[in-house]
Amino acid sequence: MTRRSREAGFVKALVLGAALLLGLSTGAQAQNKLTLTGSATFATDYMFRSISNTNELPAVQPEFDLGYGIFWAYIWGSNTAYGENIEIDYGGGISPKWGNFTFTLGWLEYTYPGANNDIDYGELKGGVAWASGPWSVAVNNYWSPDNFQAFGNSDAIDGTIAYTLNNKWWNFFTPSISGQVGFQSYEDVASDYVYWNAGLTLGFLDHWSADIRYYDTDYSKDNCLIQSGNRNSCDARAVGTIKATF
Repeated sequence: MTRRSREAGFVKALVLGAALLLGLSTGAQAQNKLTLTGSATFATDYMFRSISNTNELPAVQPEFDLGYGIFWAYIWGSNTAYGENIEIDYGGGISPKWGNFTFTLGWLEYTYPGANNDIDYGELKGGVAWASGPWSVAVNNYWSPDNFQAFGNSDAIDGTIAYTLNNKWWNFFTPSISGQVGFQSYEDVASDYVYWNAGLTLGFLDHWSADIRYYDTDYSKDNCLIQSGNRNSCDARAVGTIKATF
């Protein structure tokens, strides 16, 4: 591991310790109720930080989430262009609240069962979100000690803003608009890049939502080929999703 990686890891460890102390100090105030929720999503493309992970093909993505007080865990799956075309992600962490702020710290693991090469990797996620009325704002950071077992130490930071409209459309849809801007850096092989997206989400029938979103990056086609294996995966595009929660 390089000196840069060790220093970044030390900083992340300090953040982890501080967040755990915060979580423990507020845990007594949290309602310890075990919850299990799930969702199923169909998307016209699987976008990860504005890059297609399915070579521009549709994706089906189930998810299950477990919560207990400030603690959470999840498992998520999708078809993908990597390995044997299957991705299964899981992770867990804490999300203590303070007023309108929610702090999150957890570990996210990305796995590709059956892949010939070991490309599994993990990320340490830290973030804070603020919500009041129709507005919400979030900033998240994702650090990996060895991204895809090829790109070395990596770091991504992004900010998201969302606004939920007060009135229903046609007395049926609950609309919200949101956007995100982020920066992804790599230690080895791949080049750093900026990513962004913006879109409209329509909630309906309590447990359903439809989303149309525009994605783009500042990657060139050559840089995109190195990072994703497809020259066109980083191009601008509109992606539609339908999601059901239960």
